[in-house]
Amino acid sequence: MNQQPDAERSSERISTEITPQSSPQQTTPNPHHNYSRSTFIIAFTAVCLIWGSTYLGVRFAIETLPPVLMAGARFTIAGLVMLAWARLSGAAYPTWAEVRSASIVGLMLVTLCNGMFTVAMGRVPSAIGALVATSLPIWMVLLDWLRPDGKRPANGVFAGVVMGFGGIVMLVQPWKYFLDDAQSSQHFDFIGFLLMFFGTIAWAVGSIYARHTKLPSAPRMNTAVQLLSGGLIMLVLALCIGDLGRIQLENISLKSFVAFLYLIAFGSIAAFSAYAWLLQNVSTALASSYTYINPIVALLLGATLGGESITANMLIAMVIILFAVGIIAKYRSAQ
Repeated sequence: MNQQPDAERSSERISTEITPQSSPQQTTPNPHHNYSRSTFIIAFTAVCLIWGSTYLGVRFAIETLPPVLMAGARFTIAGLVMLAWARLSGAAYPTWAEVRSASIVGLMLVTLCNGMFTVAMGRVPSAIGALVATSLPIWMVLLDWLRPDGKRPANGVFAGVVMGFGGIVMLVQPWKYFLDDAQSSQHFDFIGFLLMFFGTIAWAVGSIYARHTKLPSAPRMNTAVQLLSGGLIMLVLALCIGDLGRIQLENISLKSFVAFLYLIAFGSIAAFSAYAWLLQNVSTALASSYTYINPIVALLLGATLGGESITANMLIAMVIILFAVGIIAKYRSAQ
């Protein structure tokens, strides 16, 4: 995971928006252990902007690279970089129990979720992908409630996730993908939809598990184990399905290669580390609310890089989504 904030140097604290995670020895969060507002803003902004751009990055990368092999190599390389960084910064090697827990998180977040989304990006329109991913806060709130000793979320949290979901529905207008007539230019791929749907649930399960298990204490080492374990599992899968035989070095485009490097440096190392910090230090609802903003970023990039237009419908949906994020943060922190 990424760097922990310096509590002693910080002069500004979040006291109403953030609920710190308890340590493995604690059963309840420490209400006096707060984190700097600037650290939260940096982490949350990084996740929103970078992961919003990875929709386009993955699509570019898999144009000339096998999807599963590309994803496996991406996360394995990122995991090795994080492991070296962790060791150089003095982090100790984790125990086998910590490795096991972090590997389970890596399996859910990296192998299952990111792997399924990478494959699906070649089959499903980005608007449908954005809509499916936006269901993450709903799943996280419900699953966190249903787990043993789970706490029922406040009605305001439910209102926030419903409002955010409604904003995304308005943004992507998914009904046009189900029209079976000449006016519909999009083909709905049910397999791709299912891949993204189950990938989103896997992310929710992994995120909740990460908040309630013993993980490596050093943030960078924690992120390294998750990325490396998830990436290695995906590489094994790539070998099993014959992805290695499909790659042709002379046919790899510069665009795909640059996108691949971007996904390693930013999509895997930077954003994954920021999200890992959010999981440890803020509520699940607030940490997962980045999914409301990702589709906006994806559409803005499509407009600037792909020549797509921004409509009044998009701007209205953007206001609804951002308002929903504020509601989730307000009512979740009040619990």
